[in-house]
Amino acid sequence: MFQFILRRLFWLVPTLLAISLITFLVMHATPGSPLQPTAANANPLPPEAQANLMRQYGLDRPLHEQYVIFVWKAVRLDFGNSYVYRTREVTDILAATFPVSLHLGVMAMGFAIIVGVPLGVMAAVKRNGTIDYIASIVAVLGVSFPNFVVGIFLIVIVVLVFPQIFGFHIIPRTGGWESPVDWILPTIALGLQPLGILARYVRSSMVEVLHQDFIRTAQAKGLAQRRVIIGHAVKNGLIPPLTIAGPMFAAVATGSFFVEYIFRVPGMGRFFVESMSSRDYPMIMAVILLYGVFLAIMNLVVDALYSVIDPRIRLS
Repeated sequence: MFQFILRRLFWLVPTLLAISLITFLVMHATPGSPLQPTAANANPLPPEAQANLMRQYGLDRPLHEQYVIFVWKAVRLDFGNSYVYRTREVTDILAATFPVSLHLGVMAMGFAIIVGVPLGVMAAVKRNGTIDYIASIVAVLGVSFPNFVVGIFLIVIVVLVFPQIFGFHIIPRTGGWESPVDWILPTIALGLQPLGILARYVRSSMVEVLHQDFIRTAQAKGLAQRRVIIGHAVKNGLIPPLTIAGPMFAAVATGSFFVEYIFRVPGMGRFFVESMSSRDYPMIMAVILLYGVFLAIMNLVVDALYSVIDPRIRLS
């Protein structure tokens, strides 16, 4: 196990270098500049001021020199100042916003797992029954509706419909991040899509597992249905859903612009979208590298969990 983790961490270095190089080249090949007057969020500047800023940020150097300087500073977690928020360093912005996005992502993924996995298991056990149809509807709705549509729908239900029917507010406000009550709606809005995906994968995997010979053997020995499902079928049925759970968690934990904007969550999503529209190179590079590190770590965790769920799997 230890050697496997060391090898994976070793390969993380060339992976991040490849991600940074591709992102760096694509950004600089895209027409426009954050210093141009037509760029979003950029004040019109005379050519002399633009030239001074290019020298200040090192944008007048050849591309290979810019990339080497970026890598050298990134190793020390120094991404420089944001081109949009010029008085703030990128690391300070990420340090203030990433924990909020991570907190929201953990709750959303926890909601998806706690609801989606049992829903998929029950749908497979009671397939072609009422629970199966309900699970299929929930899964299709979760996958079909974007999270910003779900967020707006939740606000309408909580703010308009529920008080008119019952005469009181179940949730006093629908925005902010001051108290645990504020976490409920964004968690549901962000977690509904992973919930639907997990439910569908768990159901499909469990249906396949329930038709295998070792399940029939366990049933023929007289084991209780609950023990057969929980002790034998679920462990084998969770391997395919576990494969997609890692990348999904990396995606929801690194910020969702629409959910954070609708519910006024002070997370990282808003800064990333603004950096893309404004060509804020330091912010774009830092966020993409952060996502790459997080995705690699989650894939490593998933690979390690394989051997925990199924001892027949050996890491090598």
